[in-house]
Amino acid sequence: MKQYEVKTLLLSNGETIAYRECGKGDKTIVLVHGNMSSSVHFQTTMEALENDYKVYAVDMRGFGDSSYNSELNSLHDFSVDIQLWVKALDLTNFTILGWSTGGGVVLELAADMPSRVNKVLLLDSVGIKGYPMFKKDEKGQPILTQLITTKEEIAADPVQVLPIVSAYATRNKDLLKMIWNAVIYNLKQPSEEDYDLYLDAMLKQRNLIDVDYSLVHFNMTLDHNGINSGSGRMNLVKAPVVIMHGKADYVVPFTYAEEMKTYFKDQAILVPFENVGHSCITDNFELFINTVKEHVA
Repeated sequence: MKQYEVKTLLLSNGETIAYRECGKGDKTIVLVHGNMSSSVHFQTTMEALENDYKVYAVDMRGFGDSSYNSELNSLHDFSVDIQLWVKALDLTNFTILGWSTGGGVVLELAADMPSRVNKVLLLDSVGIKGYPMFKKDEKGQPILTQLITTKEEIAADPVQVLPIVSAYATRNKDLLKMIWNAVIYNLKQPSEEDYDLYLDAMLKQRNLIDVDYSLVHFNMTLDHNGINSGSGRMNLVKAPVVIMHGKADYVVPFTYAEEMKTYFKDQAILVPFENVGHSCITDNFELFINTVKEHVA
């Protein structure tokens, strides 16, 4: 994997955003990672795109080499940071791509910066009505009638949260690898060298509970998601939306992509990826890159 220099920018809100950049050309792409990751996970993407596009990949607040001075409570908080970064770099007329949690973040940003964002690319994105977490029974199975809503409940979750918190605290790469191989890299794994870089990036995360809380409460529609009635902010998104989603995604099932398409109607197109899970970047890199190039505005 080619390595790109980490740059930093102090924002007016006191946070420092780390980012990588490369490439050239008239078209600009901004890449926003998901939970348990950072801009490191996009370095192979940057290398594949740099000859044709100007490419940026950010570390969101509390991930990678960015600061975590203020606790976040929503995906919109991430978006505010990136907006300040966009303005500081004076980026205009760009395509923004968000993977998983980053999908929700880029939708929030597109809603706030309609004059700057010309296209939204979603890769295995969180749903437009969020990503629910459920209380667990004594066997660790979800109780589908009991939603988790507070940070305290999230922090105590024995299945989705505590194992990761433990792995972070003890720097247990083997446990993190086992988790990712089970649900994200279940179809194909990165090279050992790349995987170790990804694991190092995961261990820099300082905001896991807050991110999970933000995902649970995320809802850009006006329909109730079981926790709130939503912000309706999806109506502020003016750019075309491309929904790229693996049909074998265990983390964010394909039904979330179908629901996203239903809400955005003709503003969006749905691009199903056959035999691809939650990481098309790993499962079928050529398909991912070709699809991105096809749809960059």
